[in-house]
Amino acid sequence: MSTTTRLVNLEDVPVLTELVTANREFLAPWEPIRDEGYFTVEGQHALIHAAIERHEEGTTVPHVILDAGRVVGRINLSNIVRGPFQSCSLGYWVGSADNRRGVATAAVRGIARVAFEDLGLHRIEAGTLLHNVASQRVLERNGFVRFGVAPKYLNIAGEWQDHAMHQLLTPSPSRHGQDSDVAAGGVGVGEGE
Repeated sequence: MSTTTRLVNLEDVPVLTELVTANREFLAPWEPIRDEGYFTVEGQHALIHAAIERHEEGTTVPHVILDAGRVVGRINLSNIVRGPFQSCSLGYWVGSADNRRGVATAAVRGIARVAFEDLGLHRIEAGTLLHNVASQRVLERNGFVRFGVAPKYLNIAGEWQDHAMHQLLTPSPSRHGQDSDVAAGGVGVGEGE
């Protein structure tokens, strides 16, 4: 498999518009209710433009997921907090045609390297709907550990829903020369936007 990720750019807008439109029903149970504008070129352009601005501010790392060079989804590190926390949130989605092929697992592995090696973060947090077993497996395969349940955490598919919370801690030695334990976390298929 040749799954990679890279920063999203405005040239990705047409293909992302096609993907979100083609996968509207597939993604609906896992995401907030989207208005009609979300599924237009203008809506995706505004979304990507805002993500690029947040990236320039250092609060988000918005990537597309590529498989064999094709854009097949999105993956983001968002809510990046520095200082003593050094943490972020993870969100991702993959279109139905590329679902259950290991694409999300590989993308999460790659973005975790970005978080820990490039950004120097200590922790990635992710939440999945309690019944989103597929996303939970993606996280577990990448070393994420479930640490609790957040009641009515996000409004998904029109309802405030409970989420299983996961985290992944940096596997590299701490600044004090002690090894960190690997723990886990993750967000389901939603983008976190």
